[in-house]
Amino acid sequence: MTETKTHPNTDASLFADHRVESTYRNVNGVRLHVVVAGDPDAPLVVLLHGHPDFWYGWRDQILPLVEAGFRVVVPDQRGCNLSDAPDGVDAYRQSELSADVCELIRSEGREPAHVVGHDFGGFVGWNVALRRPSVVDRLGILNVPHPTAYRDVVRSSPRQIARSWYVWFYQVPKLPEWILGRNDADAMVTALEKTSNPGTFDEETIRRYRAAWRHTGVAPRINWYRGFRRSEGPPRDTVVQPTLICWGQDDIALLPSLAVKSLGYCENSQLRMFSDASHWVQHDEREEVTEALLSHLS
Repeated sequence: MTETKTHPNTDASLFADHRVESTYRNVNGVRLHVVVAGDPDAPLVVLLHGHPDFWYGWRDQILPLVEAGFRVVVPDQRGCNLSDAPDGVDAYRQSELSADVCELIRSEGREPAHVVGHDFGGFVGWNVALRRPSVVDRLGILNVPHPTAYRDVVRSSPRQIARSWYVWFYQVPKLPEWILGRNDADAMVTALEKTSNPGTFDEETIRRYRAAWRHTGVAPRINWYRGFRRSEGPPRDTVVQPTLICWGQDDIALLPSLAVKSLGYCENSQLRMFSDASHWVQHDEREEVTEALLSHLS
């Protein structure tokens, strides 16, 4: 089911382009807000945002992909912005988040599709490729490791354990919600600014992010991390789809060695390292990352 509805501040009206529109899709028991663009019959690319992002995090890639001949579908993942936010931690397990993506692809009337994910959206992308390999044609990953690589390194590297402090903090009941939600989510703004290069999130962009966070509050986003800890691992470790990993080396949360280690879990992969890019590599190196994605998906 698809319906079109306008929501000021955080819908597709953020783009002054008639080719980009907001719709809703009922998938896997939830109603997802989805931004779509491009010829419905063109090859399909699904872009998955991370935390504390929403669909707008792909603003630099949507139109270049459309102009290159792709159909682009960008959901607000469950718990984010204008999409449904189910109660409870179990609703945010990787099995549920990846099932959302699989049904979203089917709602376009085709599979497989190309899947690209950044940050936590990358974890979902890895899981879709591993749990439902027939659904994914080519996989693109930005600054998040293969889940097995992450598990192994976080168990053995004191440096990565220290960088992953927020993952453990989010497991604490109630306190993260209180801290992140105070003063119109000031702590979330701080997270954006500390993990990015200067100028990535200007005042107007931050205003748009605050508007997106108000719709569901911060609790569902924290439940992403709680659900991740409760998730069963995928049935296989090896990704069979051609995979591109783009990695900003100046990521304060994840060691670059995780990107290299992730290659070992892919049958056919390539790695693009960006030495001056932060965790938000798709903005810091927007032209280079977009070109790399276009080359990979084509």
